Amino acid sequence: MRAALRGLIGIGCLLLGWEAVVLVGAVPSEYLPPPSVVFPQLAVMLVDPAFQLAVVATVLSWAIALALAVGIAVPAGLLLAGVPWLRVASRTVVEFLRPIPAVALVPLLVVSIGGGPATKIALAVFAGLWPILFNTIYAFGEIEPVQVDTARVYRARVLTRVALPSVAPFVLTGVRLSAAIGLAVVISAEMLTGASGGIGQFILAAASGATRMDRVLAGVVVAGVLGYLINAGLERVQRRYFWWHGAEVAS
Repeated sequence: MRAALRGLIGIGCLLLGWEAVVLVGAVPSEYLPPPSVVFPQLAVMLVDPAFQLAVVATVLSWAIALALAVGIAVPAGLLLAGVPWLRVASRTVVEFLRPIPAVALVPLLVVSIGGGPATKIALAVFAGLWPILFNTIYAFGEIEPVQVDTARVYRARVLTRVALPSVAPFVLTGVRLSAAIGLAVVISAEMLTGASGGIGQFILAAASGATRMDRVLAGVVVAGVLGYLINAGLERVQRRYFWWHGAEVAS
């Protein structure tokens, strides 16, 4: 309760500072509408079916992308960690692809598969692979050899009895990172393509023509709240099921 109260106090201070900056004229209100303008507009948007569909489109694309990233990165991480020569052989390719910004691939994907939902999902999968992949590889390397040998002595399956339970907390840490990255990439792709629906397209439309910065900032607030709720939900899962394991993030 104390942590929640401190969080609310922090948000309140931010909103008051934002309002004060605009009221004293430090920033023109047409460029940065105050919270007293943005939040009433947000309330109107939340009951608008078109905006609700935009939020659903973004969340659905994000969820599909995260599921695909987990489904690709975890088996690939276990394979690369368990086969040393394969990991060495693929290191150059992985380190080449890893730093490429996902949004830099927008033109290539738009030309090849169009500007629909598949583009933003593919970009989010590409961006979300790496935290999960490297945390899986790191976790596999931290498994004690004694555990593996013991499992083999008792003829237990090493993968299901040792590897997966050991890497699961680290994988979830990677998923938390990938979830935030994936949401940002999905919304960015929606803004850049302008043809796949979602919060990003809504923000782009509000910023075009007769610019409505109140609607732009309201869309940004919704995106921020979604990111917070996603991270809080995954953190709750991690604390509930892996409270015994202090998994650290592998970079």
